[in-house]
Amino acid sequence: MIRFDKVSKSYEDGVRVLDDVSIGIEPKEFVSIVGQSGAGKTTLLKLLIAEEHPSEGQVLFEEVSVHKLKKSEITNLRRRIGVVFQDFRLLPDKTAYENVAFAMEAAGRTDEEIAADVPHVLQLVDLEDKMTHFPSQLSGGEKQRVAIARAIINQPDVLVADEPTGNLDPMNTQDVVQILKKINDLGTTVILTTHNKGVIDNLERRVITMEKGKVLRDDAKGRYKL
Repeated sequence: MIRFDKVSKSYEDGVRVLDDVSIGIEPKEFVSIVGQSGAGKTTLLKLLIAEEHPSEGQVLFEEVSVHKLKKSEITNLRRRIGVVFQDFRLLPDKTAYENVAFAMEAAGRTDEEIAADVPHVLQLVDLEDKMTHFPSQLSGGEKQRVAIARAIINQPDVLVADEPTGNLDPMNTQDVVQILKKINDLGTTVILTTHNKGVIDNLERRVITMEKGKVLRDDAKGRYKL
């Protein structure tokens, strides 16, 4: 489904953040990418959604080279890949319901579809009782769950979660990870980047360990080992 084929990335200042990385990710997999800050984890994700371009190699999504797509095709690609960030990126003047609905509106969905789907997805992330709350009225964990609901509302094939628990306490971290597992169990491919050892060791799923832009290990049922 996703393939990074001998991908390297260097910037104009000469810094090489990825060095000959080759990774394949199958449909419905749950893959964690781990490593210290600067290991290249986030750059990989930016390459996948065409926010960055590789210096060498190619990134393939369903055997199509991401970086050869036209602008309109990149828009379609990004609709198939939901993204969750560490800093939530919610609209402060919209309720939880409205934040999720906004993603559907942007995708051209009808009012009827929005009214049917948003409550269902907020229930999936255990926020059915917080639909009318604004971000300022939500805890960090609740904000992240709204962000996850927004990322999956248009039923993407892949959910990318970039350090989604980085700002959360252990209890909220566990809640978010359980929701990611639930989404994966429903058939969505999940790619998680994290440096949280406890999260990785409890998942017992595939772990790709990166160091200085290279793949150090790729374990089918890995633990956090650096």
